[in-house]
This record gives sequence, structure tokens and C-alpha cells, in this order.
Amino acid sequence: MADLERSDYTAQDIQVLEGLEAVRRRPSMYIGSTDTRGLHHLVYEIVDNSVDEALAGTCSWIKITIEEDSSVTVEDDGRGIPVDTHPKVGKSALEVIMTTLHAGGKFGTGAYKVSGGLHGVGASVVNALSSWMAVEVRRDGHLYRQEYRRGLPTGPVEEVGKVEDGRTGTTTTFVADEDIFNEVHWDFDMLAQRFRETAYLTKKLKINFRYKPADQELSFYFEGGIESFVRHLNLSRGSLHPKVFYFERSTNGNLVEVALQYNNGFAESVYAFANNINTVDGGTHLTGFRAALTRVMNDYARKNKFLKEDDANLSGEDVREGLTAIISVKLSDPQFEGQTKAKLGNAEVKPQVESATTEELAHYLEENPSDARKILEKCLISSRAREAARKARDLVIRKGVLEGLTLPGKLADCSEKDPAACELFLVEGDSAGGSAKQGRDRRFQAILPLRGKILNVEKAREDKIFGHEEIRAIITAVGTGIGERFDISKLRYHRVVIMTDADIDGSHIRTLLLTFFFRHLEPLFTHEHIYIAQPPLYRIQHGKDVHWVYSEKDKEVTLAGLKKEKNVNIQRYKGLGEMNPEQLWETTMNPQNRTLLRVIVEDALKADEIFDMLMGDAVPPRKAFIQAHAKSVKNLDV
Repeated sequence: MADLERSDYTAQDIQVLEGLEAVRRRPSMYIGSTDTRGLHHLVYEIVDNSVDEALAGTCSWIKITIEEDSSVTVEDDGRGIPVDTHPKVGKSALEVIMTTLHAGGKFGTGAYKVSGGLHGVGASVVNALSSWMAVEVRRDGHLYRQEYRRGLPTGPVEEVGKVEDGRTGTTTTFVADEDIFNEVHWDFDMLAQRFRETAYLTKKLKINFRYKPADQELSFYFEGGIESFVRHLNLSRGSLHPKVFYFERSTNGNLVEVALQYNNGFAESVYAFANNINTVDGGTHLTGFRAALTRVMNDYARKNKFLKEDDANLSGEDVREGLTAIISVKLSDPQFEGQTKAKLGNAEVKPQVESATTEELAHYLEENPSDARKILEKCLISSRAREAARKARDLVIRKGVLEGLTLPGKLADCSEKDPAACELFLVEGDSAGGSAKQGRDRRFQAILPLRGKILNVEKAREDKIFGHEEIRAIITAVGTGIGERFDISKLRYHRVVIMTDADIDGSHIRTLLLTFFFRHLEPLFTHEHIYIAQPPLYRIQHGKDVHWVYSEKDKEVTLAGLKKEKNVNIQRYKGLGEMNPEQLWETTMNPQNRTLLRVIVEDALKADEIFDMLMGDAVPPRKAFIQAHAKSVKNLDV
């Protein structure tokens, strides 16, 4: 107790972390986490430095290679990191950049007009979190090299050769430190998706990605940039008009690019980027685009008699139904809100995007009257359907969420009033719902039984969605409202748990629910409130001992460890209703024993594509996906 009772607090108690030690002590402050997401962030940081060279017009290709030993090499043909002596520090600029936080050419020096790596911590953070790193620079006909161990140089920058052909660029190789990361395992699909997206956003940049452990290799190059991106996103949706609207305009040193195309679906898929960074929370560029889109559509509708004098204007929701769009701005001085760069804050960008989009889109509609008619007719149908849905929607969202009479009658609510401590289980069927109600802890666990399969919202307009009884019950129980009236502060349960049977029907119901949440309550994903329960697959009884097994692999391990002389009884559970309340509580709902999978959306664009492909109308893309992944399926119930 002596240490706890110390009352003195002096200068010797202040700990100063030298160099990159702060990064190693608190890695999550710099890369978000030390799990799979944080690990892959290391690759993104180094690749983004090469992309900055491409944005500066000095790099045409990037090669990323993952070796058998899990080391990563990123090579580009940019200008090469400067190696001359920094005047203030007295060390090579390369060493300064690789070993010092907030050191780089992106702080108003003019070396980069546009940069995604605004904070200048990328390369040094990767160095700090690597057990070994080497950087080779091709510059001015010479080849330079420096190596590091856990962020510290093993020697000075040295000239190790000549570059006879005049090539320039930087090659960085690193080995992620296993003392920092629990497991160093690279996900090919996750990385490939990121590089594909980067290539779309950086017109005419070639990215080659080779993954040697599985002998996989992909190359990405898109002449059309974000115009090609929109075509790709709409592949499985059925485009409403063949031509993608696209423009590029430079305004006061900022570059604005917009590409859009309507499809036959009902979901809005609009993504905004600033200096190639996906600003998932939008910002001034997205606000400017939306304002321009609504104004231009209404002006054209009035001028060409699609709207009569006494008709109300089309709303923003009306003109964005079935819209796929990419807004990309390149700025010399981006101002992001927060370290995560999730929202753009530059005030001057809104009028720049709004003015450019207004002029270019109005011109496009005038020059393409056939496309304009198809788009406006879709907007008008959307407006009529939205009005038909208004009463049903208002019935769900206008009343106070805490008023007992507004909650669905079949909801078995909990007594706890603090949402942070509350859980809502969405349970398949009355039988399982009955077991869950009896087995739950009534203090903090609420149960909402669902009858059958909910509506596939990927194929439905709002009037049908809000007319669906089970969906209305979910919206009311969750409490946040929906659409533009969504308010995360009114969430009644901080854990929304999908609990379905471990069979094909259960998987389908789970997918339908996830589709609904993603399309209409997406912030529940970004705030990490959606979970999937993991009921056991088997009950293995060995004499008097009972083992609950949650996977086929665990089943084999459990059986291998049991003594052969005793009888072993194996029971396969396909439905939650097959378990009595006590068993359901003990295996699936008890916080002390259960396993819950938190559902996050790391890449909204990829999730958008997958939900559209699996749940949309187009059959060929879904068939191709199933054929491509059929060999990966395990434990398929038939």
C-alpha cells in the first residue's frame, strides 16, 4: 500500500518517451488497433506514400509483394525519398522521415500539392511497429539504403550502388513485429480490395499485387478512373441509362471529380473521397454534391413539365433512389475532422463542388434528353412511393421511443434503463422466442421474436418496407428512427444480437436482417452495435459429462480427447427451439459462457457490392460468386 499512498508528485515522475517509443507503447493511437485491421493498416500507410507520388504526377506504377516469410515490399517509380542532409537536424532526410513523427514533405513545403498522408506519421509508425525494415532509394543515378530494427537505424544511410538507366523511386520492405501484433497473417482479399479502390481513384496508375504464399497475383489499372468505378459498382444492378455522367474540374487549386449513374434498384450508393481517403461520414464535398443534385433535378423537372405548378418539389431522397455516385476531391490543404479522417471539413469545398456539379449536370441533362427522361421518371415514381410510405414511416418514428405504448406487443423488454447495459435479441420463430424469453436475464436482455423471413429490402421501396410488420417492430424496438431522422442517441440497446438457427433458413434470415440494417440503419454497424449469436452445433455427452461444441473442428478435437471405453452420445442442434430455456441461456445467452460475433463494416464499398450481388435481382453475378466460392463452403446443411 506504500506506493498507493504516496502524496509527492515531482519531475522524476514524468516519463519522457524518446523517438518512436510512444508508438510501440500505444500502437492503437496511431493505427487504430493491433488486430487484423491495424496490421493491414501498415501496408496502407506505405502504399499511400507511393500514391501521393502518383497524385503529384511523378509515379506511374506501384508493386506490392508479400513474401513467404510474411515480409512486405512496396516499390514505386516516384522521385525517391530525399537522402541529402536535413539542414536543421543534421541527418539524412530519409532517416528523419523514417524515425521521426510528423516529418515529411506534406506540411506546406510545396513538395506535394495533394496528399492523403496529411499527418506525416505513416512511414515512421510502420517502422516503429516492424521488427525489421529496409528502405532503398533510387535517386540522381545512385542507389541508397538504410536498415532499421524496431524503429532504430542499424547504421547510417549508405550509397550501395549506381542506377545506370536513370530510374528513380523508393522500395520499402518491412516485417511486422510479432511482439506488437498477436498474429501476422495477411488477408489477400482485403488488401486486393483496397488496392483496386486506390487504382479507381488514381486514374492511370498501375498497381501490381503479388501474394507469394498462395501464388496469387492481381494487377489494377483504370483508364477511366471513377467513371470505371461507377460502372463496376453498377454491374449487377442494371443501369437505367448506358452513359455514366462524369466531369473533372479544377477550381482555385482544388480538383473536383464526379461520376454518377442511376440503376434499377432502390438503394443509394454514394461515396465521397478526399485525397483518395474514403470519408465515410461525408463532409462538405458530399453536402455540395447533394445540394446540386436536388436543385438541378427540380429545375429540369419544372422546365420540362415533369412537375406541374402545384406539385411539390422532389426531395433529396427522391433524386438519390437508385443512384450510384463517386465524389472525389483532391485538395492541397485538406481539413479532416478527427484523426480517423472520416469527415471533410473544408468550408470552401462545398460551393466549389456545388457550383461545378450544378453546371455540368444541367448541361448533361440538356444534351441527353433520353437519359434525363428515364432519370426523372424514376425520381417521380420514387416521390409517389415515398409519399405512400410516409404514414407508415411516421407511425414508426414520430412517437417517443420510451413510451411503452409505442413498443411492439411481442417485445419482451428488459428492466434496465441504461441502453449501454441492454441487449436486444432478434430471435427466429415463436418456439425459439419462447425459450429465449424463459431463459434470458430479464434485467438487461430483451427478446423480439420474428415470424418467418423478413422482407428483402434490396428489392423493395420504402412503402413496402414500412408496411412490413416485422420490420416496423424492429425499427420501433431499436428506437433510433430511420433514414434522415435516424438518431443514434436514441438507441435503446447497445447490443442488437441476431440469434437464428444453425441451418440454411437461419442463415437466410440472418442475411435478410443484415441487409436491412446495412441499407437503413447503417450507423449501427459503424458504432459496432450489431452482433451475431453463436449457438452450439452439437451436444456431446460422455458418461455424465456434457460438452457443448460450436464447430466441426471443435467436435473432432472433443471426440479425440474422450476415452473410448465409455458411450458417447452426439446430438446435432439445427434449431434453437430444440434447446430448453436453461440450455439456451447457458450456451448462447449467458455473458460468462457465450460467444458473440461483432459485425463491423471495414469497407462499405465492398459490403455494398456484396449485399447487392447476393440480395439483388441480377442472377448472373450471384451465380458467378457462388461458383467461385463453392469450394470454400463448409458445413452446408442440405
